[in-house]
Amino acid sequence: MTKNSKQILELINASSEHYTAEQIYQKLQKTSSKMAMATVYNNLNSLYEQGLIRKVTMEGESARYDKLLRHDHLVCRNCGKIWDLNLGDMTGSIEEKSGVKIDSYDLKIFYLCEECKKKES
Repeated sequence: MTKNSKQILELINASSEHYTAEQIYQKLQKTSSKMAMATVYNNLNSLYEQGLIRKVTMEGESARYDKLLRHDHLVCRNCGKIWDLNLGDMTGSIEEKSGVKIDSYDLKIFYLCEECKKKES
């Protein structure tokens, strides 16, 4: 693993945020790392392909990157903020009900966060 990959992996694993590539780039620019944006993208793709990080995608938005720890997500349908939610591993239940062996799943539950509720009121 390269020094750049290690830096990116450490940043993702140390955070409860779900950073975009651009946010990771900005965070790294604030430290001693002067990594190019293309390097960030390349390393994120490599880490994802190696199965070391998760990619959280939502239609019309930039991909976000997350640690591997098994968890699901609450997503505000208005502002797009993502929160971790641990509902336990449902792989066995899904396989039993569907009758097929699944590789993985990504559960996103959409709702309206308190901050956005207040703005709508």
